[in-house]
Amino acid sequence: MTDQQQTTTPDARQSGTFEIKDLGAVTRLGFGAMRITGPGIWGEPADREQARQVVRRAVELGVDFIDTADAYGPNVSEEILAEALHPYDGVKIATKIGNTRQGPDQWAAVGRPEYLRQAVELILRRLKVDKIDLLQLHRIDAQVPAEAQFEALAAFQAEGKVGALGLSEVSVAEIERASEFFTVATVQNRYNLTDRKSEDVLEYSEEHGIGFIPWAPISSGQLAAPGGPVAEAAERLGATPSQIALAWLLRRSPAMLPIPGTGSSAHLEENLGAASVRLDDEAYESIAAAVR
Repeated sequence: MTDQQQTTTPDARQSGTFEIKDLGAVTRLGFGAMRITGPGIWGEPADREQARQVVRRAVELGVDFIDTADAYGPNVSEEILAEALHPYDGVKIATKIGNTRQGPDQWAAVGRPEYLRQAVELILRRLKVDKIDLLQLHRIDAQVPAEAQFEALAAFQAEGKVGALGLSEVSVAEIERASEFFTVATVQNRYNLTDRKSEDVLEYSEEHGIGFIPWAPISSGQLAAPGGPVAEAAERLGATPSQIALAWLLRRSPAMLPIPGTGSSAHLEENLGAASVRLDDEAYESIAAAVR
């Protein structure tokens, strides 16, 4: 990062806001709490206090929407968020259920309703809340009827244990099916400059007022190589490639809610600096053309 890029304190609020159904307005540039755990998203971080400091710093810099999951650690990410932020003071915590862990970088979907209910009850205890702000189904379990999983989520909301509901890694057809059971407030699919397979889901989300949370949002691959459109835009606008990647997503759709994650305060501040980056038409269109 150059001296020019470090002159101002980043403010996530410069990214604007989005009204999430059943939840309310959140700052569009949020924080993903996956990386405050150990390697392979497994176990403890190297320094738990540093992880808490990163989370608190995110809030100091205007973040009021944080995404996590019971599978991160497992449990560790939610515990750290509670230690650092409870009683949250206006910060919205989104979490996910339906993915289990068998070791570092190992994941297996489990969508049995009784398991999902246990997960919700344990999250309420870990986050020290009476209601989860936003609960998302981490994955639809192919071994369990999708309708049973959707019915379970709807029941949690009806019981007052959950405010808003969302889905992760789903198709348009799956969103439409889930919508028969509850209001789909958010969708969290992988989406970045080099992976836009969920373009149809993004467009559907925008059309229907659903918040679209792109995971792995910073990946830019060869586009950030010297001479590439991301690198050129970064040099011309006095930004970093990561900031350009995030700024492009923010401009791509008003429903886009990027949640870049990190365990480093320096990387956090770099990422949140994207809120003030305004891509001109030339930069936006050159990057868009390169990834079509």
